Amino acid sequence: MQYQLSRAVIGPFLHAMGRPKVDGKENIPAAGSAILASNHLSFIDSMYLPLMIERPVVFPAKAEYFAAKGPLGRLWAAYLRSTNQLEMDRDGARSAQATLAAALDILRAGELFGFYPEGTRSPDGRLYRGRSGIGWLALNSGAPVLPVAMMGTRKMLPPGAPLPRPTRIEIRIGKPMEFGHLAGEPPARARRSVADEVMRAIGELSGQEYVHQYASDVKAQLADGTTRPRA
Repeated sequence: MQYQLSRAVIGPFLHAMGRPKVDGKENIPAAGSAILASNHLSFIDSMYLPLMIERPVVFPAKAEYFAAKGPLGRLWAAYLRSTNQLEMDRDGARSAQATLAAALDILRAGELFGFYPEGTRSPDGRLYRGRSGIGWLALNSGAPVLPVAMMGTRKMLPPGAPLPRPTRIEIRIGKPMEFGHLAGEPPARARRSVADEVMRAIGELSGQEYVHQYASDVKAQLADGTTRPRA
C-alpha cells in the first residue's frame, strides 16, 4: 500500500518531467522473481524504472541517499524508505556480499530486484564493464535476468546538478536471459561470463559506447587527475 501511495504522490511529477516511454514491458513476468539489470546514468534511474513497472521493484541504494539533505535529497530519501528500497553500505567486500545476500533473499521470496551491474553511475555516459556480482546473484538465485536500458536520465539530472530539467525518458527492457548453459563451469568463470553477457545485452539495447574498464576505477582516475574527463 505504501509503495503504491508513494508512486501516486511522486508519479505525476515524474511523468510531467520525463514523459516516459517503455518498450518491452511484456518481458517482465507477471509473478515470480527476476533481476532487472540496468545501465546506470543518474540516481533518478531508480525512480523511473519502478514507476513504469506495475510490480514493486526493490533496488539497492547507497546508505548516504537515506540521509540526503536539501529539498530533492529529502524527497528522494523519503521515497526510498516508503518503497522499502535496500540500504547498501559500499565500504568493503564484506558489505558488498551482505548486499548480495539480502538481494538473494528478496529473489527467493519471488520479488523483482533491480541491479546495476556497473556498480556505480557512469562517469561520462558510456557503458562500463559489469561486476561479477550480477553473476553470483543470477547463478545462486536461478532468477532470469532482464537487461534494461535507461535513456535520457543523465540529461535530465547529470551528476552534480541540483535539480532535474524536463527531458524525454525512454526505458527498454530486453528478453529474459537464463544461464543454464554455464552449469559445470568453474564458479569464477561462470560469474564473469554472466556479467559479460548481460553487459552485451544492455549495450545492444542502449547503443552506448562500451568501455572495458570498471566505472569505479575511471572515477578514481578522474579524482586523482591521472585521466581527464571525456568531452
